[in-house]
Amino acid sequence: MADENKNGAEDAAVTEANAAPAVENAAEVKQEGRGRGRGRGEGKGEGRGRGRRNDRQPKEETGEELIEKLVHINRVSKTVKGGKRFGFAALVVVGDGQGRAGFGHGKAREVPEAINKATAAAKKKMIRVPLKEGRTLHHDGKGHFGAGNVNLRTAPPGTGIIAGGPMRAVFESLGVADVVTKSVGTSNPYNMIRATFDALANQTSPKAVAQRRGKKIADLLGRGGSKTAEADAEAVAE
Repeated sequence: MADENKNGAEDAAVTEANAAPAVENAAEVKQEGRGRGRGRGEGKGEGRGRGRRNDRQPKEETGEELIEKLVHINRVSKTVKGGKRFGFAALVVVGDGQGRAGFGHGKAREVPEAINKATAAAKKKMIRVPLKEGRTLHHDGKGHFGAGNVNLRTAPPGTGIIAGGPMRAVFESLGVADVVTKSVGTSNPYNMIRATFDALANQTSPKAVAQRRGKKIADLLGRGGSKTAEADAEAVAE
């Protein structure tokens, strides 16, 4: 019996000694597998991140800087079971300060989301307005929408933007430095903005009129003498 117990103990020791390297090898293989998985994941993550950054860089470089003006925010509420549900509507005017401007409005449950929607809509509806000397309008104009009526007048240098409320935001984003305006009728910002853009859409420059009529700019501006007309024509052409 003693010999049998001794042989059994020796066999168990041999088995444990043989199993120990196997366990160590299995642990090493497991660690290597984890290392490979981490390496693959890190490589994929880095590759994807770099690719996205390279894709985004050209968009940031080519993007133009726009002037954004928040004109009005309206809060509405809807009574539902359990309380009130609020919503927001934003009116935004955007422009590049060099003769292009647009307006848009958006609705959402949160104010930032409504502003983002309005800004995106305004960028899609931008119009170009010809400016005289890059500071004022070429001629007077009138705009009408609903109950809103606006009058726009050119102004000499140093006048500034004489406009109030929503109309000031339009001219600041448009890049106009001298203008005199008057709003007659409703003070609803939506109607005032639409009436202002109606007046701006009817603005024309002497260069465009001369091209449409097949004449020279000096012929259209020739009332004040030939030399003055030529000087004005050169200024308009520039």
